[in-house]
Amino acid sequence: MHKVLILSKQQPRYHQLLSVAALPGLRFTDVPDEAEIVLADPPLAASALADLPALCWMQSTFAGIDALMQPGLRQDYQLTNIRDYFGPLIAEYVLGYTLDYTRHLSQYRRQQRRGQWHPLPYTSLAARTLVVLGTGSIGTHLAGVAKAMGMSVIGVNRSGRAEPTHFDRIYPLTQLTDALALADVLVSTLPATPQTDLLLNRDSLSHCRDTLVFNVGRGNSLCETGLLAAIEAGQVAHAFLDVFNLEPLAPQHPFWQHPQITITPHIAAESFPEQVFETFRDNYLRYTQQQPLRNLISFEHGY
Repeated sequence: MHKVLILSKQQPRYHQLLSVAALPGLRFTDVPDEAEIVLADPPLAASALADLPALCWMQSTFAGIDALMQPGLRQDYQLTNIRDYFGPLIAEYVLGYTLDYTRHLSQYRRQQRRGQWHPLPYTSLAARTLVVLGTGSIGTHLAGVAKAMGMSVIGVNRSGRAEPTHFDRIYPLTQLTDALALADVLVSTLPATPQTDLLLNRDSLSHCRDTLVFNVGRGNSLCETGLLAAIEAGQVAHAFLDVFNLEPLAPQHPFWQHPQITITPHIAAESFPEQVFETFRDNYLRYTQQQPLRNLISFEHGY
């Protein structure tokens, strides 16, 4: 018998999905000491790790697991996350805001309310260059959508190697500034690791030229003061930020009122319980059959 503890803001929905599925040999528990398996939102799980002596496997309900990577937290269990669902949502977010900016869609709406007929110049996204930091499932899907719109796409990752699908070229992180110099649109999908900390800083962003910058990965990769300096210098035309080091963003933060920064409250790609459950069910069957789990996290690499 395997006992599962649910630690999630969506606990009622997960309980319902698991009850209906009636997975063989799985039983619910509300007693942390008994839990061999945990289905959890990482921030909630991080504070409970010390109270889970029987934990063998945790299924994160998020893609981001940085809350569980903090120094001093135990790493003596298998951790899996959610992947492969977020690419379409991120692509909608990035291309939606990019088109709104380049085609002046929100401005036309404002002009309509004022009764103004005032055409504005624009250029197509075709032949522009998208640089994607991170060539995993999210970055690869975004690259495919951008290619369908005629954009050139450059990927950046640790090694400079990846499947060539949808990318015209892959740069290693050691050549980040070479890639940034080519970016009309820059998108960070990077996880939170020591290697990505403050990667986009005053120096690296100074290589941009009137670039649209998106951060939909993790807040640690972006130096906030460096971004403000790059905007002031004209190197960044506009920043679209969905993730931050501290969330929610403090009311007095300078980003709120900045005309060249758009803030969204970490909604670019959410984990839907039905999708999380599909991954959990597949991994549970693998777990009971002692097969390798999908989306297994490396504690060494942080993803």
